[in-house]
Amino acid sequence: VCPTPAIAYCAKSQNSIGIMFTASHNSCDYLGIKFIPSYGGPATDEITEKIVKNIKIIQNEKEKYKKLFSQDEYSNFTLKSFKNEYIAQLEKQIDFNSIKQLNCQIIIDFLHSASIGFLDYILDKHEIKYKKMHNWHDHNFGSKLPDPKPKNLVELSNAIKNSEEKTIGLSNDGDADRYGVINESGDYVSPNEIMCILTKHLKDNKNASGALIKTVASSSMLNIFARKNNLDIVETKVGFKWLGLEMRKRKTILAGEESGGLSIGTHISEKDGILANLLILEVLGKSQKTLCQLQQELKQSIGCEFFNHRIDVKFKNEIIFDEEKFCTMFKYKEISHLEGAKIILEDGLSWILIRKSGTEPLLRIYFESTSEQRLKELVMLTEKFLNCNNKSFHI
Repeated sequence: VCPTPAIAYCAKSQNSIGIMFTASHNSCDYLGIKFIPSYGGPATDEITEKIVKNIKIIQNEKEKYKKLFSQDEYSNFTLKSFKNEYIAQLEKQIDFNSIKQLNCQIIIDFLHSASIGFLDYILDKHEIKYKKMHNWHDHNFGSKLPDPKPKNLVELSNAIKNSEEKTIGLSNDGDADRYGVINESGDYVSPNEIMCILTKHLKDNKNASGALIKTVASSSMLNIFARKNNLDIVETKVGFKWLGLEMRKRKTILAGEESGGLSIGTHISEKDGILANLLILEVLGKSQKTLCQLQQELKQSIGCEFFNHRIDVKFKNEIIFDEEKFCTMFKYKEISHLEGAKIILEDGLSWILIRKSGTEPLLRIYFESTSEQRLKELVMLTEKFLNCNNKSFHI
């Protein structure tokens, strides 16, 4: 059992190819293959298209390629752990003495994930105390999704709320490339906030520089944050393969997505949930502030609060989305087609993004606004449109 970022780092450091079997943040029946090229990040479309093409050729000519799958051909292998090399890399990135200055309790909900044996190992090695939840491997992940989102972190949230000590909660997804954070009040902290807090920490305390890279589905908060901190910001399509591609093109301070994946320029061009958790502990120890305080400071710096929502629409056939008809319901400033359609409304801060999922038969619709009431209105109008025009979606 090994985290995806550990394989990615070793693929890069050893100039090798990595193959990871994982369902990622999904249930075990979604088990698939992550192919990691020697640059240590997600495979680009160009690479995956070649793999799919080759698979189809082999499926159509099984007899011709029968020898390819002879057991004798693959009997000579060495079983190896990638832990030590990956842990050594994390130790280059993190100031563990700062974490030791942390004045709060840590609870980690491992969600039965691949971070077990890695995150706990490095904390134990540096004599950092913490409490554990669900810290044993289970291929069924305790019969719930190994996705560190609020609905799957209720137990962790309740543990923090019931704690007599000031406590922070951390978590990872199934293959440990995503992270989840619960603050001292027992509330979930959005990845958008975490990206801003960590970027400021990297810039101010570690002299890091470069672009802040985000996806089109990430909050406009990051754009405002970058402008106020004199940072270049780069926007990509959704998916870390696009973030990783940009990381390999330019100097990067941090790259991240709203779904809970991030990495930094001195690490790998693959998301790393273990690194993210350690960076969160580092900034708390270094600043001697609570996460709640850092969130409040961020809100004051940005000048407003952002509210987000997402709905998923299942479909069976090809989607026919009437963008023009949908847009007539709103007063908008512009429409971006970087991926799908992102309708930026007249206030310049509220927006709706409609895109097709790259991993599931879903149409994903994202919403953001600086007003909770306005957000509810946008969601309500969109749901009304979906109900009245469901034939357009071939649901």
